[in-house]
Amino acid sequence: MRRRGKEELVVDVYVDDLIINGARVEDIDSFKHEMVACFRMSDLGALSYYLGIEVRQGKETLTLDQSTYASKLLKRSGMAECKPCVTLMEEWLKLTKSSTTARVDEILYRSIVGGLRYLVHMRPDIAFTVGYISRFMEDLREDHWAAVKRLLRYIKKTVDQGIVFPKTGRNGLQLTMFSDADMAGDIDGRDYVDGGQIVIEFVETSRQLVDILTKPVLILNLQDPTLDQYLASTLVQLSDADDA
Repeated sequence: MRRRGKEELVVDVYVDDLIINGARVEDIDSFKHEMVACFRMSDLGALSYYLGIEVRQGKETLTLDQSTYASKLLKRSGMAECKPCVTLMEEWLKLTKSSTTARVDEILYRSIVGGLRYLVHMRPDIAFTVGYISRFMEDLREDHWAAVKRLLRYIKKTVDQGIVFPKTGRNGLQLTMFSDADMAGDIDGRDYVDGGQIVIEFVETSRQLVDILTKPVLILNLQDPTLDQYLASTLVQLSDADDA
């Protein structure tokens, strides 16, 4: 990272590939000229593909997805021609480490689940399901593999989905969330699933990467008994500010 006054330049390095991020085009071009003077380099232009992540830069939005990677994952698992489905897992699915169904290919299972874990980077919608099927890596059974195939069928249906970042600031941003609880739902450990956590922060487009890498965000625990007091005090402060 390079900082000159209020301007910052961030360079991501992977082996011999560089991604240069900055708020001003002039700073980016200046850094490119410095690097070319020291090394033999090729300027590939605006970022379009990096570590399996596809970048589509439009006038209004920036889209990140892993559609090509997802398609390769489907082919490797033998599910390229599978019948798509619209849900990630069966309703009220309960798997156990003590399953007595037939064993499955451990190498294939672990390889596919590992690929799904990487796919989560641009597909947060599958995060819970991938975490769930990852619990059974020690003793892999047919019912565990059936859950993986169900998720792959969902991937087949939504292979082109990704994350869209609008370039127009706050306008058009909407947070949609679902929260649920499952008391003692884990068959093996009697653990429960709570509402989880929400992390919310708005970052201006020109400073998104730098802010995300260097600044902490506010984390609210939905199960924290002090949350009501926190929200109440925040509302009081906002009310006082409006009165002033």
